[in-house]
Amino acid sequence: MSQATATAGATARVSDTIAAPKVRNRISRRALGPLLMLIGIVAVAAGAGTFWLMTGRYVTIDDAYVRAAKETLSTDVSGIVAQVPVKEGQLVKKGQVLLRLDPRQFQIALDGATATMNGTVLMLNATKLEYDRMVREAEAKQQQVSSDQANFDRMANLVKGGGVTRADYDNARFLLAADQQAVAGLRVQAEMQLAKLGGSAEVDVHTLPDYLQAQARVAEAQRELDHTVIYAPFSGIVTQVDTVQPGMYLAAATAAFGIVSTEDVWIEANPKETELTWVKPGDKVAVTVDTYPGRTWEGIVQSIAPNSGSEFSILPAQNTSGNWVKVVQRIPVRITVGHQDGDPALRAGMSVETEIDTGHHRTLSELY
Repeated sequence: MSQATATAGATARVSDTIAAPKVRNRISRRALGPLLMLIGIVAVAAGAGTFWLMTGRYVTIDDAYVRAAKETLSTDVSGIVAQVPVKEGQLVKKGQVLLRLDPRQFQIALDGATATMNGTVLMLNATKLEYDRMVREAEAKQQQVSSDQANFDRMANLVKGGGVTRADYDNARFLLAADQQAVAGLRVQAEMQLAKLGGSAEVDVHTLPDYLQAQARVAEAQRELDHTVIYAPFSGIVTQVDTVQPGMYLAAATAAFGIVSTEDVWIEANPKETELTWVKPGDKVAVTVDTYPGRTWEGIVQSIAPNSGSEFSILPAQNTSGNWVKVVQRIPVRITVGHQDGDPALRAGMSVETEIDTGHHRTLSELY
């Protein structure tokens, strides 16, 4: 073999040796792409599954607001405003005087009703005495009737023998009849007086209807006098006080001003019905208020409303109509909030966000 032939063979072997790894590298790169894609899909699925399993415990609600007991103050009597001893935004205690009406007309009415009641007592006692007088007068008249009867009987015997004239006999008969009618009239009058006494002359006049009616008028006059003063129904802060000024006429049932409680405060959250699957009363809640970023209150789910918010709307949904569209409803949830010393005030209407810890852990069986 010549030297040239040997050199060519060696070069060919070297070229084959270099080409073989390049082919294997191309094959490896083609297989690596699908493998990496498969690994990525598995990783995403595993991550999504893990996230789904770990995130079913908490329910976050941003449609939530601070609520508080509030009342628009008014009274059921009309009068002139005499005094408003509180100021706008003042903190008041339960039972504190908030407004006074001029009590003079109501005091006059009470005095008149009291006088009428006392007069009724006197009248009823006089009725008892009048009944006793009529009974005694009827008894005395009955004695006169007995005398008339005896005189008439004697004249009836004498008139037959001519001992008395017919005129004297007739006079005795007429006198007897008149006295008998007088007795009957007195007894009827006595019965009328007795009826006013409820059928018993020994009755306590304070139990009779006339007295009770007069007493009711006194009680009503006293109630109206008492209602000339408006007291705080609970502790809170008064608002819109400047709408009422001394000297103005305040009609009955007209709103004076408002009071908002500082003690009866809660959170009203409105989660979607699909978020309430595992929420129950007693669950712990983390509450954050938009006004106070970075601060968290601890709360507890107090109750879940038995109805959606639309149930008591003025125009509830008509689900029987032909163009019905399913809409996810919101169910009000009431959350009580613990208040610690130094916490800022929670005012009615503030926007809050709540995170309810249901304590529920998802399982793979919930996927079926």
